[in-house]
Amino acid sequence: MAFQISALDRAQFANLFELSDQELKARRALRVVADKKPGFPCRISLADAEVGEELLLVHYEHLSAHTPYRASHAVYVRPQAAQAQPAINEIPEMLRTRILSLRGFSEDGLLKEADLAEGAVLAPAIEKMLANPEIAFLHLHFAKAGCYAARADRA
Repeated sequence: MAFQISALDRAQFANLFELSDQELKARRALRVVADKKPGFPCRISLADAEVGEELLLVHYEHLSAHTPYRASHAVYVRPQAAQAQPAINEIPEMLRTRILSLRGFSEDGLLKEADLAEGAVLAPAIEKMLANPEIAFLHLHFAKAGCYAARADRA
């Protein structure tokens, strides 16, 4: 089954990129500098920041459904990042190199299935989960930190 991974839209964060540190703090955000690679995965580019690169660490609501599964977490975004547009069935390197939690949700935002997968074998795990007709989309999370990484849909 073909799938499409999608990044967060850069436009959602554009209003934050020029803010001062104080203004960011008021919006539950921080300016940080990557001090290792990997370790600072940008959700716009779906790539790890280079050492010395600036990012914003922001609070992001990744599941706004009116259910008990409504969820948010911290994510990194890079002000200078190009918008990722992975090809159908493409797994970005940022995802291939980590252990991921896959969470399959129904159209109305209810969790229907969950699993773990090594990034190197992520594609078959996505395909298997999306084969379940109850699942409308997947959220991929970094298993260790638990934060949202990307979304996967049927292509």
